[in-house]
Amino acid sequence: MARGDMEEENIIGPRLRALRDRLGLSQRALARKAGVPSSTVSLVESGRTSPSVGSLKRLLDAAGISLGDFFSSEFETPTKYFYRHDELTEISRGEVSYRQLGSSQDSSLQILYETYQPGSDSGRVMLSHEGEEGGMIISGRLEVTVDGQSRVLKAGEGYLFPSVLPHRFRNIGDAPCVVISACTPPTF
Repeated sequence: MARGDMEEENIIGPRLRALRDRLGLSQRALARKAGVPSSTVSLVESGRTSPSVGSLKRLLDAAGISLGDFFSSEFETPTKYFYRHDELTEISRGEVSYRQLGSSQDSSLQILYETYQPGSDSGRVMLSHEGEEGGMIISGRLEVTVDGQSRVLKAGEGYLFPSVLPHRFRNIGDAPCVVISACTPPTF
């Protein structure tokens, strides 16, 4: 692993600790609010483990911040209307890439360019949060499970549902799957 990659991976722990300190929460209190074992917070903050996207999202939901804002190193000005692919903010690590358009702090809508590698998923635990979300499959195939119902979607097909319903995404194909998604309010 290149030195730059290691430095990027190591930002999660210090940022989580700074956020928790700013909120005046102990590791145990944040873990309890997020519904994760208290050791999870300690392990993430110390850099001894990298959380899954689902685990990190539960921690950040409990802290009242979106994944996009957590990883945003600088805030976009409200006068910026157009973005190149290299200007999208990567808000995850691992086999699923979530690249955010702009800053979710400046908008009531969050738009993501998602890439799921073959066999990857949004996590073993079903996601559930406030708002609505929808997406269109650009390429590949994605199994989407919402409230116990599953469907395999292919290019040109999409989904739309209230985000409070338990949901999960999984690439069951042998090629990367690209999705353009949106959620409101920004919660990811």
